[in-house]
Amino acid sequence: MDIVGAKVLDLFAGFGSLGYEALSRGAADVCFVDRSMHALKSLRDTAAALGVTSGVRILNKDVVSFIKSANDTYDLVFCDPPYNWRDYKGLIRGIFGRGLIAEEGLLIIEHSNRFSFEKEPYFFFNKDYGMTRVTFFSRTSV
Repeated sequence: MDIVGAKVLDLFAGFGSLGYEALSRGAADVCFVDRSMHALKSLRDTAAALGVTSGVRILNKDVVSFIKSANDTYDLVFCDPPYNWRDYKGLIRGIFGRGLIAEEGLLIIEHSNRFSFEKEPYFFFNKDYGMTRVTFFSRTSV
């Protein structure tokens, strides 16, 4: 995927590694969503240190609430919920149901390899890294 000019959403952003990497590769802007005060402070400090505050939105919001109220469309959505998250399918369906993924966009979810989403709508492929699985979803074949 060509990230240059992409609009990116980083859910459960933590310290923002995925979103900031996208910016470094030419993404137009990144919206970070997290509830941890420590993570939010780190996100703000990193944006300032990198001089990218104009291309970054940092939201102190519950991810599920954000998804239910979001109106934007994103080219790339990173989603890295805690491994004990109970409703991955709800996240996937909510993100696609709200139209958060652009027509040619991707949703990338990091999760335990104990879970498989191959039967979910929009499943594209997954890749395992030890006990971690990264699953890609797309509205269309990429």
